[in-house]
Amino acid sequence: MTTKKRYERPVIKRLESNMPAKFGGRSNFEAVTHIENLAVGELISRFGSPLFVISEKRIRKIYKQARQAFETRYPRVQFAWSYKTNYLSAVCNVYHQEGSWAEVVSGFEYDKAISNGVEGSKIIFNGPDKTEEDLKKAITNQSLIHIDHLEELYMLQEIARSTRQRPKVAIRVNMDTGVYPMWDRFGFNYENGQAWDALNKIMYSGNMDLMGLHTHIGTFMLSPSAYAVAASKLAQLARMVQQKYDHEIKYIDMGGGFASRNTLKGAYLPGQDTNPHFDDFAEAISSALINSDYRPKTPPLLILETGRALIDDAAWLLGTVIANKRLSDGKRTTIVDFGVNVLFTSFWYDHRISPAQPFTAYTEDTVMYGPLCMNIDVIRENVSMPLLNKGDYVVVHSVGAYNMTQWMQFITLRPKVIMIDTKGNPHVIRQNEVLENLSSLEQIPPHLATFDL
Repeated sequence: MTTKKRYERPVIKRLESNMPAKFGGRSNFEAVTHIENLAVGELISRFGSPLFVISEKRIRKIYKQARQAFETRYPRVQFAWSYKTNYLSAVCNVYHQEGSWAEVVSGFEYDKAISNGVEGSKIIFNGPDKTEEDLKKAITNQSLIHIDHLEELYMLQEIARSTRQRPKVAIRVNMDTGVYPMWDRFGFNYENGQAWDALNKIMYSGNMDLMGLHTHIGTFMLSPSAYAVAASKLAQLARMVQQKYDHEIKYIDMGGGFASRNTLKGAYLPGQDTNPHFDDFAEAISSALINSDYRPKTPPLLILETGRALIDDAAWLLGTVIANKRLSDGKRTTIVDFGVNVLFTSFWYDHRISPAQPFTAYTEDTVMYGPLCMNIDVIRENVSMPLLNKGDYVVVHSVGAYNMTQWMQFITLRPKVIMIDTKGNPHVIRQNEVLENLSSLEQIPPHLATFDL
């Protein structure tokens, strides 16, 4: 018995006699039929569509690459996992098993790190919104508190006086690194003297332990040299503290913001070919610190809070084609079953999208829409894709950062997240939402409980 051949719609495609693309040739596609040796179709059949898939093996591999890049260039290095990037507990615990501390920016994230089993002394508490209760908890647990503004500094001084406890603190410093717009809404400015003023206030208070200096110069940074400028300025501040107070800064925290392999919207070339690697950032930062004039008895600990570059390329989003349509101008559109409510980074990136089954060589410029009843629900504004049919599967690459923390329950419920362990076994690490998850938080006043239609 012969197998029925796959149906492909007939298409008329213009042939170009000159160069057909700015990259020098036609686009080539490869079907991504498996994730970590597990068939995409079987994963969707078992766990549903859409579906986030995270690879534990790839997380550990990328983390080891990042750690090696810095540890071969600088004597004392410590990573702190950025909870806001992806705070699913299974994901966080992989990084903690690899030796990463926790970096949090809210009381909620702080409590999550504690519940995951992270020692308080291994938690870095960033962010502008720390309540008095948050600060007291962090002080009691001997966490590292990074002061964002003077109101927080004064609150810490008052807590220290009333509780007779000594907070372990650093300040966040913003500065001009040659990259614009400058991130100056967080922390104290280097150039206008705010940072030096804050350091003097801490040292003169006498009731806090100044441990370190922190900066976070931006997000998805493509310029390693900007980190060299930032590291040099933090080292200069440390030297000034050493000279004036004979006090050694114990650590310099360079924050995160390293770019992943994704391609930013508007970029001319693919990110996987052009974005800097961990080695580039490590070389810039370590050289700046080693060549600086700050010379304590022990080199300061270098802390990295990178999140996106560690997790982005370790996750995929699997989905299913709902339908194909033509716009009024004839443009081909494909509608899939996941929208910007779960793939928030569609607003930032031109995500690589692959078919998950064999296809013919025909391609067409396509707009890929999600299922939401909103015109902004665009996964890709223009992507050359093979002709997909209803029920076909697609794989979106590099979705591990921010999508599982910034996703929204809007029109559709949020899907399952699975992690494939190092032995190739899939585990559900977050169940898909059901109506009860939402309605259990609602309350209906008695006079609205019933109605007649």
